[in-house]
Amino acid sequence: MPKHEHFKRVRQDHQTELVEDYVEEIAHLHSTMGEARASDLAERFGVSTAAVSKVITRLKRDGLVIARPYRGIFLTESGETLAKRVAIRHAIVLDTLRRLGVPEEIARADSEGIEHHCSEETVVAMRRFLDNSPT
Repeated sequence: MPKHEHFKRVRQDHQTELVEDYVEEIAHLHSTMGEARASDLAERFGVSTAAVSKVITRLKRDGLVIARPYRGIFLTESGETLAKRVAIRHAIVLDTLRRLGVPEEIARADSEGIEHHCSEETVVAMRRFLDNSPT
C-alpha cells in the first residue's frame, strides 16, 4: 500500500474518532446515570456545552442520536450498534495493553486513542492474542 494511503486512512480515522467517543460516552452515561445530558458530556470531555451541541447536531444528522431540548440525548438503534462495537474494540485494546504489562493508568489513556486507529484485522489479532496468552 502506498504511504499516502496510510495518511489518508489516519485522516479518516480522525473524522470518526469524535463521533465514536461521543456515542460511546452517551451509552456509558445511560448505563451508569440513567441519562445523558449535554452538560454531562461537556464535563466528561472538558469542552463547552456549545461544542457538545455542535457534535450532537452532527450525530442527529447522521441518525445516531435523538436529542430534544431539556430531555437529554438518546442513541438510536444505529447509535446503539456503533456504541457496542466501539466499547468492544476499546475493551480489547485496553486488555491487550494490560496484558503487555502497560501500567493501568497509561493503558487507559493510550487505549482512548489507539482504539480508533486499529483496523478490524488488528482487533481480531489482539483478540486472538488475548485468547491464547496466559493470564
